[in-house]
Amino acid sequence: MIPVAAVLFVAAFVRSALGFGDAVVAMPVLAMALGLRTATPLVAFVGPTISILILAANWRKVEFRTAGRLIAATLLGIPFGVFGLSRLPETPLRIALAAIILAYGLMGSIKPPARIVREPGHFPWIVGWIAGVLGGAYNTNGPPIVAYGMLRGWPPESFRATLQGYFLPTGLAIAAGHGLAGLWTPAVFRTYLLALPGIVLGVFAGGLLNKRISHELFGKLVYASLALMGAIMLLRELF
Repeated sequence: MIPVAAVLFVAAFVRSALGFGDAVVAMPVLAMALGLRTATPLVAFVGPTISILILAANWRKVEFRTAGRLIAATLLGIPFGVFGLSRLPETPLRIALAAIILAYGLMGSIKPPARIVREPGHFPWIVGWIAGVLGGAYNTNGPPIVAYGMLRGWPPESFRATLQGYFLPTGLAIAAGHGLAGLWTPAVFRTYLLALPGIVLGVFAGGLLNKRISHELFGKLVYASLALMGAIMLLRELF
């Protein structure tokens, strides 16, 4: 349990500091240590827990109007992703998606990032729909939302809180789906409860870092995380 709790502490710290990235940190290690049937629902429990803990103290910083549009558009896009998953070649599309995320992260790390000066009213609907398609097809709805937040130039605290406002309902839906699939087992609940103190501590520590980090450094960390996420996805598909 100590290694598992340590992994979840780090995952919670990263998610709390940046607003995303917990699954990328936790899933590869936990899948090897616990197996996919335990690791997947466990991480699905951890995500909403982190969101709730962050929102409890930071809900006033959420861009509610934008988050609502993104959530609604994502729900509309999910069926298209599910439909396309059964009809389009999976591996080439996953490789293309990973390459796009990697390229976006690298470009943002190397050159000054682009910013939206005047946002068209339909733009968040387009981003949310694309996220829904990717989520329905490949369970990767996060990167478009993260990229959108960077384009909007939200300060770190607002970026972090708004992402949780978006990820909470989608995370709860995923966790419920695991329950319907019979993946909620005594081992999952026991591991989650034993690791919960470390998760809470990780959220608290990550929140302290988020408040103290400069806007410029925060952006660099987000783009570096996106590049790392794209690289991991690409390596997983190629090897």
